[in-house]
Amino acid sequence: MQASPAPLTPPAMSEMAKLTRGSIRGHLVSQTMPMIFGVAAIMSVGLIDAYFIGQLGAQELAAVSFIFPITIALSSLGVGVMVGINSVIARALGEGDVPRAERRANFGAVFALGAGLVLGLGLYLLLDPLFRLMQASENLLPLIGQYMRPYALGLPIMLLQMGLNGVLRGQGEARKTSYVSLTYSVANWILDPILITGAFGIAGFGIAGAAYATIAGFFIAILVALWLIRGAKLHIHPAAIRDCDVGASSKAILSVAAPAAFSNAINPIGLSVLTALLANQGEAAVAGFGAAGRLQSFAVVPLLALSGSIGAIVGQNWGARRPDRARRAMWWSGLFCIGYGLAIALVLFFTGDWFADIFTDDPAVIEEFSRYLAISVWGYAGFGLLIVANGALNAVDKAGFALAQSAARVFLVMLPFGWLLRAYWGSPAIYAAELVANLAGGALAAFIVWRVLRAPSEKGGSAQTNS
Repeated sequence: MQASPAPLTPPAMSEMAKLTRGSIRGHLVSQTMPMIFGVAAIMSVGLIDAYFIGQLGAQELAAVSFIFPITIALSSLGVGVMVGINSVIARALGEGDVPRAERRANFGAVFALGAGLVLGLGLYLLLDPLFRLMQASENLLPLIGQYMRPYALGLPIMLLQMGLNGVLRGQGEARKTSYVSLTYSVANWILDPILITGAFGIAGFGIAGAAYATIAGFFIAILVALWLIRGAKLHIHPAAIRDCDVGASSKAILSVAAPAAFSNAINPIGLSVLTALLANQGEAAVAGFGAAGRLQSFAVVPLLALSGSIGAIVGQNWGARRPDRARRAMWWSGLFCIGYGLAIALVLFFTGDWFADIFTDDPAVIEEFSRYLAISVWGYAGFGLLIVANGALNAVDKAGFALAQSAARVFLVMLPFGWLLRAYWGSPAIYAAELVANLAGGALAAFIVWRVLRAPSEKGGSAQTNS
C-alpha cells in the first residue's frame, strides 16, 4: 500500500476550504443538521401530496404510486448533476484553485439547465409507453398523464435549482442549501391544498395541481438560490462562463455526474420494477406500497442529509491531501447510519397501522401499508451505509464504484429476489427483496469505501485540469 502523501501546509490551502480545518465531528454536525431540515422539508412535500391526492380517491392514490418511482428517478438524475458540480467545486477549493472553482460553478448551472431540457423533452414524448411498461392499467393512464405532462415541462426548472444547490454545497454552505430547500417546500405546503382539492374560492386541478405546485416551488427556490449565491464566495456571472473551457468542464462534471446520476436513479428504477411486479397483486398492494414508500422516504431523511453533506467534507479534505480526515468522517458517519437506522426501524415497526390510517381508510390498503413497513424497516441501516458511501466515493472522483455497488444491489439482489419468490410469497416477497438488497448493499458499500479511502493516489485525489 502506498504511503499517504503529506498534507498541504496551511498557507497552501485555500482559505475557502473551511472543512479541511477543525473537528470532523463538528463539521459533520454543522453540515448535516441544516440539511436534515432541508431534506425533511422536501420529503414532506411527498407526504402532503399523498395526503391531498388520497382525498381524491383510491384510484388517484394508485396513480401517484406509479408516478412516485419515476419522479424519484428523475430527481435522482438531478441529484447526480448536483453531486458532480459539488464534487468539482469542493476538490478545486481543497487544492486552493479558487478561479477554477468559480468557472466550474458557473458552467455547472448552465449544464444543469441543459440537462433538464433534454430530460423533460424525452419524458414528455415517452409518457404512455413508459407507464404501460410499468403495468399501469388503462384507467390509470389519464390520471398519470395529468400529473406527468406538466411535470415533464418543469424539469429544466428542477435541474437548474439542483445545480445551484450544488454550487452552494461545494463551498460547504449547508445552511444556505437548506434555505433553498425550505423555500421550495413551503411553497408546496401552501399551494398543494389550493391547487389539488381547491381552497379560497379557487377550484382545484386534481392530481395535476400537485405538479403545478411542484413547478412553482422550484421556480421560487431558484430565485432564493441566486440571491443566496450572491452572498457566497463563488458567484454566478456571465464572464466566468465565457472564460470556461467547455470541453474540460463538461468532462470533469460528467465524470462524476453521469455515474452518480445513474447510481442515484438505480434505486427508484428498481422500485419501479417492484411496483410493476406488485401490480399483479392488485391496486390495493400498489397503493399501500406507494403510500408507505412516501413515509419511508421521510423516515430516512437524516441518512439522506448525511449522504449530501459527506461529499463536501470528504471532497475538500481529499483535495487538500488529508485522507486521514476523510476516513474519520466516514467512520463517524457509518456509526450514525447503524444507530439511527435501527432506532427508526423500531419506531415504524410498532406504529405502521397508525400511520396507515392517516393516508387512507381502505382496509386492504392499510394492511399492505403495515405489511411493507414491518418487513422493510430493518434494512434502513444498510441503506444509510450505501448512500453515505456513495456520497464519499463521488466526492473523490470514484463515482464508477458507487454506480457499480448500487447496480449490484438492485440488479443482482433486489430484482432477482422479488421476481423469483413473488409466486410463493406474494407481496411480502417484494418487500423482503428491498430488505435483503439494503443489507447486502450496505455491507458491500462500507467495504469498498474504506478500501478506497485507505489507498489515496499521489495527489490525494484524482488529477484535474486547470480549466
